[in-house]
Amino acid sequence: MDWLDNSIMRQRGIAQGRTPETHALTEALQGKYHYTIGPYSDPVLKIRPGDRVVVETRDAFEGKVKTEQDLPSRVLSMPFVNPQNGPILVEGASKGDVLAVYIEKMSPRGANPRGTCAMIPQFGALSGTSLTALLADDLPEIVRKVNLDEEGVYWSKRVTLPYRPHIGTLSCSPEIDSINTLTPDAHGGNMDLPDMGPGSITYLPVRSEGGRLFIGDAHACQGDGEVCGTAVEFASTTTIQVDLIKGWQLEWPRLENDSIIMAIGSARPLEDATRIAYKELILWMEAEYGYDRWDAYMMLSQCGQVRLGNFVDPKYTVGAGISKKYLAPA
Repeated sequence: MDWLDNSIMRQRGIAQGRTPETHALTEALQGKYHYTIGPYSDPVLKIRPGDRVVVETRDAFEGKVKTEQDLPSRVLSMPFVNPQNGPILVEGASKGDVLAVYIEKMSPRGANPRGTCAMIPQFGALSGTSLTALLADDLPEIVRKVNLDEEGVYWSKRVTLPYRPHIGTLSCSPEIDSINTLTPDAHGGNMDLPDMGPGSITYLPVRSEGGRLFIGDAHACQGDGEVCGTAVEFASTTTIQVDLIKGWQLEWPRLENDSIIMAIGSARPLEDATRIAYKELILWMEAEYGYDRWDAYMMLSQCGQVRLGNFVDPKYTVGAGISKKYLAPA
């Protein structure tokens, strides 16, 4: 049996394997892309639980960095970056529910797809920023255009990186706040977690009617931390399937794939993001997998897995996970 059949989404989602309707969220249908995630923008699509959506995402620079001479400081207008598709309404979703978003496939979009990586002034883990104020010169501003396809990311003549796409920004709407698309928090947002790619299910807490799902910021590949501030950003065709789990009240996003479950936290400093993630994972193990809280705490000290999403955004993101082999009934 495929792991997906035993996933939380399939076991608890209300679609229960019904034949999905497929929707195309094209650039034309999207029209206006969004730079904030909140309850005030007009929905672009309404779907039923279990439906599939094929989404045309733009890259984080909205296509404005066309060549290596197009420096972000000249062609971008901050904070109008990281454009999002959506919001997508899911029929029946209410506060206290969860949207399950299964990423089926991510493909490069365009006849000759290229990704973009850039060093941007006042951005990145090893640069002074407005939050890490230094009396020092900015690092150089550099743009790298990178050829790619579903076989590889062709960084240079010397190096071909594996094509390991993921979605950088995925979220439901907060209840009353509208949060910029660069900031991750309890709603999801710009988590930049490399595990959030094809073959994963992200569980997002619903805090407003319909869930109001936003998606964007596709990466062709990314290392832990997204250290220079950008991944290989690219325009994608991303296929997702969305289900609804009623009455599963989550404080923070969670993730599942064939081998792990993972709780996700976002905060500054980095250790607080890690604490959130591990706390949520322990509470999850206690509530749903029969573990004693303190046994789970001690055991994770031996076998817990930590994935660093980013430590460049206004808040940093960490996923804390455990292998599913430890979750089997005794």
